[in-house]
Amino acid sequence: MPDLSLDLWLGLSPYELYVYSAIGLLTVCSLVTRAGFAVFGDYLPLPDSLRRALRFAPVAALTAIIVPEILPWAPGEGPRFDVRLLAAVIAVLVYFRTRSAVLVIISGMLALWGLRWVAG
Repeated sequence: MPDLSLDLWLGLSPYELYVYSAIGLLTVCSLVTRAGFAVFGDYLPLPDSLRRALRFAPVAALTAIIVPEILPWAPGEGPRFDVRLLAAVIAVLVYFRTRSAVLVIISGMLALWGLRWVAG
């Protein structure tokens, strides 16, 4: 009787087959979850409460990325001065003054570079 195992049939070891299968399934899951609203959005309308809650998702994600980076302390240490926090405060003040995302990026980076140059 011929051997019909997958390692001989596909030329892959069981470990390689497992890894490639995991990558394929994760790709499919990612595509379905990300494109689901675009593809099925007209057929599955979201409740208004969920729509209101989803408006805050970009702000929450941006906060989760930026705040740990600019906090002026490290684990196990006390607060210390860091120019990133001051540059972020300057960028926030520019935002409240102008409401321009481009100016926030430019002013924040210029403030960071300037403060790093001054601090040495």
